Amino acid sequence: MDWKDLESRILALTEGETDAVALMATVVCELHHGHPYSDWTGFYRVVAPELLKIGPYQGGHGCLVIPFSRGVCGASARTGQVLNVPDVDAFPDHIACSSTTRSELVLPVWNGQGTLLGVLDLDSNTPAAFTAEDEAHLVPLLARVFHGAA
Repeated sequence: MDWKDLESRILALTEGETDAVALMATVVCELHHGHPYSDWTGFYRVVAPELLKIGPYQGGHGCLVIPFSRGVCGASARTGQVLNVPDVDAFPDHIACSSTTRSELVLPVWNGQGTLLGVLDLDSNTPAAFTAEDEAHLVPLLARVFHGAA
């Protein structure tokens, strides 16, 4: 995977944009088509205290609502931590939005004021699909893209 090229495209496409949903839609499109193992790529947005709702995504249907208290996305939102789950069946309280998902990478997304906007969720039908390299590129990229988001 060519992270340098993908990062360059995302940064060029999102330059100057501050609308969080527009940014999410663009990031999802590029990541979904750029990551060889992401079968579902999407955002869950913070819409109320302790509550996520589906945002822009690509792939099959996702869960519509996820409380912070449930699943990998909820745990990432609740703790503010990146969660790389190589085997979703081994994750306590995993929410199976798709029965084919085998691994998942979830990253919290904040704006420059420290407000949690939501989480980025990458799901794969391949076990252990996501790497530390994926995390190392996505964390600073998301921080840069969503810095000025409202």
